[in-house]
Order: sequence, then structure tokens, then C-alpha cells
Amino acid sequence: MIAISSAFDSGNITVVRADDPSDIQLAIRPDSGSDFYQWFHFRVTGARDAALRFRIVNAAGAAFAPAWSGTRPVWSTDRVRWYRVDASYVDGVLQWDHTPSADAIWYAYFAPFSLELHQELLGRCQQHPLVRLRRLGLTVDGRDLDVLDIGTPGPGKPVIWVIARQHPGESMAEWWMEGFLGRLLDRDDALARRLLERAVFHVVPNMNPDGSVRGNLRSNAAGANLNREWHAPTAARSPEVLWVRDEMDRTGVDLCLDVHGDEELPFNFIAGPEGIPSWNDGLAASLSAFKLAYQRANPDFQVVRGYPVDPPGGANLTMCTAAIAERFHCLAMTLEMPFKDNEAAPDPECGWSPARAARLGASALDPIHATLPLLRPA
Repeated sequence: MIAISSAFDSGNITVVRADDPSDIQLAIRPDSGSDFYQWFHFRVTGARDAALRFRIVNAAGAAFAPAWSGTRPVWSTDRVRWYRVDASYVDGVLQWDHTPSADAIWYAYFAPFSLELHQELLGRCQQHPLVRLRRLGLTVDGRDLDVLDIGTPGPGKPVIWVIARQHPGESMAEWWMEGFLGRLLDRDDALARRLLERAVFHVVPNMNPDGSVRGNLRSNAAGANLNREWHAPTAARSPEVLWVRDEMDRTGVDLCLDVHGDEELPFNFIAGPEGIPSWNDGLAASLSAFKLAYQRANPDFQVVRGYPVDPPGGANLTMCTAAIAERFHCLAMTLEMPFKDNEAAPDPECGWSPARAARLGASALDPIHATLPLLRPA
């Protein structure tokens, strides 16, 4: 008998009907306290070798419904390696056909990064002698919000903040973090050693652990979109932002990178803070240098396609990148990765994958190093 469940870390699906394997109807549950939804993650058992047809019948009401066109869900039988399955979006329904090869199979919008993987990542990182793991505060649900302090503070050393997963359904952001931290803490990597001699890093691998566990797309447990809370965060609604911004005030910020995923655009790109009131030629030069160095380091990153640039004075100062750039008069950026694939270098089997996201994270050390002289000129 076919059974469908989502009562686990990052699970999200509601079964409308599953009595007919050729017409399994599902609906995505909205985020906690919010109308947002698009993330799904569920398990199917009892369907080995059965021809299944899945239909997400409320897909038209998703936060970014046009993004369903070209979407290829991921599946796994071991929750380690994730593969893509072709899908169609017609008449407001996301549909795909698949025949499971195992007794249990998991499907998701993108490869999940569980809270257990998050804890393991923190545990590995704190083994490095230059890492201190601190709890900044508690989330709405009472979970730890942790920061990794990396390096030794000193006069003239740039302070670099890297945060990820404000939007919990953008799990590729924490796969990116795994690669970034893995290389930054690799004692055999010469560039990593040089960076840790010359700069100090503060890294928050998951800004929204509550939303991640709850299976939300964009919201925390209180229904707040954290990336619209940076102007006036509160302990009741957006403590995650409050704790991080308060700590930024204490340490200062010379460069901030906020890592995300984009549902629609099949590219890796940077969105900058061009529309902030204090935008100037120095920040423009730093942003350009960072993007070009990233492209040289990893061809999966490109500089042609992305979001429209905000006009002067048109930046949304509730968002992290604009708010931090203006508050600290520093270079702040949003890195976006695709849910779908990198159109410039597609992978039919896995699409944009955890492994490629991690490699893009590792490659970020190169543009950070290239931009250091522009952050605090000698």
C-alpha cells in the first residue's frame, strides 16, 4: 500500500488523494503564519516498481508560480545523492511521472540540508584552532542561532560577515556554506591560510533554523520574511536578524555576503546594493572586482544575467544587502543560485546540485581575497 509522509525535518506536503497511483494529488502547505509556499519535501513508501504520477494541485498559488516552468524536482533513495526527474507545469498543476526503484523514496524541490547536517557542520568547524562557536541567541521556536568566529582580530584587519539561508527553503545556500567553510578551514589551502592571516570572518550557516525544520519556503516560525526585517528587527518577530545585526554593530562590517537561491533564474549571480543613498565609485569598484574575480575562479558564476539594478535611491533598505551596505558604508552583496540548473553548463542528471553549490562556495575565497585591498586600502 502506498503511503506518503512529511512528518520529518523540512518535510512539507499534504495528501489530497493517493488511492490511484496514476493520479496522486498533493498540495504544498503554506509557511508558518504566512501565505508563502513553494518548498516541498516528502517520502513515498510501498511503491517499489510502481508507475506513479504526482500532481501538485495548488502549484498555481505558490509564491513564484511562473518558476514552475522548467522545474525538475529531485529524488533520492539514500538521502545522499539526489537526481532530477522531468516535470511539467500545465493549467496550474506541477506534474511528474516516476517509478521508484526502492521501498522508500524521497522527493523535494531541492536537495534538503537537514538540521542534523547543520549540527555536524558546526561540529567539524569548531575543531579548527582559529574557530570559536558561539550562540548569539534563541530563535522564535527556541533553537540556537549560532555564529562561527574565525580568525584573530587585529588592527586594520577587515571584518567579513557571511550568512546564509534567511529563506529556509533555499537549501542550496547551506550546501554552499559547507564548501565555503570546508575550504576556509583547510590548513593545507594556501589561500585560506592567507585569508585567515589578513581578515576575520563571522559566519552564520543557517539564519533560519526554525523555518528549515518546519519546511517553510521564506518565513521563520513567526511568519516573518527575515530578508525584509533588517530595518527594525524585534525579539518577538525576527530575533534571528536582531541578534546578528546587534553583533554586526559590535564587530563592524567591511564585507557582507548573504547567500540565497532563486526559484526562476537558471544562473549564479550577485545582486549588489547600487541603489543605497551612500553608493559611490569606491563601492562600485569593489563590487565589480568581486564579481569578475568570482567568474575567473569558477565558470559556474557569471556576470551577465541577474536582477535589474536599483536606480539611485531606489534600494529596499529592509533587505540585508542594502541595509548593511548603508549602515556600515561597506560592500554587501546577495549571492543567488538556481533551484533549476546552471543554464550555461547544464547537468541533465542532477541539475544544480549540492556538490556544485559546495564548489561554488569553496571558490568564494578567491574573490574575497581579490577584494581585500579595496575594503581597507593600505
